[in-house]
Amino acid sequence: MTTLPTMSPTPSPTAPVSLTFIEALKFWFKLGLISFGGPAGQIAIMHRELVEQKRWISEKRFLHALNYCMLLPGPEAQQLATYIGWLLHRTWGGVAAGALFVLPSLFILIALSWIYVAFGAVPWVAGLLYGIKPAVAALVVQAVHRIGSKTLKKPSTAPILWAIAAISFIAIYVFAVPFPAIVLGAAVVGWLGSKFAPTQFTGGGGHGAAKASYGPALIDDDTPTPEHARFKPARLAMVVGVGAALWLLPMGALIAWKGWDATLAQMGWFFTKAALLTFGGAYAVLPYVYQGAVEQFSWLTGTQMIDGLALGETTPGPLIMVVAFVGFLGGWSKAVLGPDALFLGAALAATVVTWFTFLPSFVFILAGGPLVEATHGKLQFTAPLTAITAAVVGVIASLALFFIAHIAVRPGSSGAFLAQPDWAALALALAAGVALIRFKRGVIPVIAACALVGLVLRLVGWS
Repeated sequence: MTTLPTMSPTPSPTAPVSLTFIEALKFWFKLGLISFGGPAGQIAIMHRELVEQKRWISEKRFLHALNYCMLLPGPEAQQLATYIGWLLHRTWGGVAAGALFVLPSLFILIALSWIYVAFGAVPWVAGLLYGIKPAVAALVVQAVHRIGSKTLKKPSTAPILWAIAAISFIAIYVFAVPFPAIVLGAAVVGWLGSKFAPTQFTGGGGHGAAKASYGPALIDDDTPTPEHARFKPARLAMVVGVGAALWLLPMGALIAWKGWDATLAQMGWFFTKAALLTFGGAYAVLPYVYQGAVEQFSWLTGTQMIDGLALGETTPGPLIMVVAFVGFLGGWSKAVLGPDALFLGAALAATVVTWFTFLPSFVFILAGGPLVEATHGKLQFTAPLTAITAAVVGVIASLALFFIAHIAVRPGSSGAFLAQPDWAALALALAAGVALIRFKRGVIPVIAACALVGLVLRLVGWS
């Protein structure tokens, strides 16, 4: 779960009288360019801008929206932007806010992915990547710590949650159980737990009540829910229908063009499923993406997957945008538009992957917002999600172990008895982990420092 940092309130004497769509559009575009630091950093930026400075929404309403987004699969920061944009300017406000949160990072990642495939073997680029990989391993360990500390209570008070996390770890790491099966099993356990052991599925996580007052806001604590945000069956049916059409039309076009078994159609279907399984954020779905993209479809290698995560950490936008890198490399390696159009085919694949990954998030907010708010706080609804998040802790732990094992061996060594431990990479991962978890350093400074160390090691002939 994501926790807002402690902030000192800076009261504003007056709330904005009105807010035009153009003014909001300018801010959402700016947010898409400065949203570094993962979900915690992105939510902190929105809190500072929207709650403290601009006073578009009150602290209490902001946290209420955030708690709702935390219950959904998908990137919570992007969904929070979509939600607030929707409250302010109806459907088009939500679409604009969510899209502008994603589009800058898509274009940046397409450019970085091309640089990676074209120049990744250049010594200084390889040195930077060598240093970034241990930082990525440390970031995944940090994700285990962050989500686990918010979800898992003491083992003596919540043994079921700890058992779910442990079994999930074993299931995916040892027996390669598919991630969807783990999510389904955890949901069933959570539903049963809400009936027979409810105390173990309450608390843990969340964001608490608002403790600061920043003055009146355009959408204040007592501002009535806008008419467009109230639940209406007809509106729900319309939004779901439009969302289904926006999925069926491009999927049908891809199938008609190349066939169901073609790379682009398979990418669309695979990442649709991935989008529905991202409980706990991007780190939670990465094992599933790895299983499919690396092991099942061979769109890229395990090493390239780690490199893609490293690039995703250094760009603005949600971390799940790493799927654009996966799509780009898959489109490049499979030459989806032929060998004479590798870049265009790869860029098309990245765009297809991004579309099918983020479309469900918009549908969840625009269609499900009023419906889910009506069930907020009911244990029968939240207990399965709590159990899923506990399972996510185990799944991410397996991913962390995979990354650590990957960097633990020096490049070029092979075989169980010939492999040479890469003490420099392990030491760099440990230092990055201490900086992130113990000293709360930012993601970008840690990655930059590790990249520079990797470059130096490359220059002295270590990596």
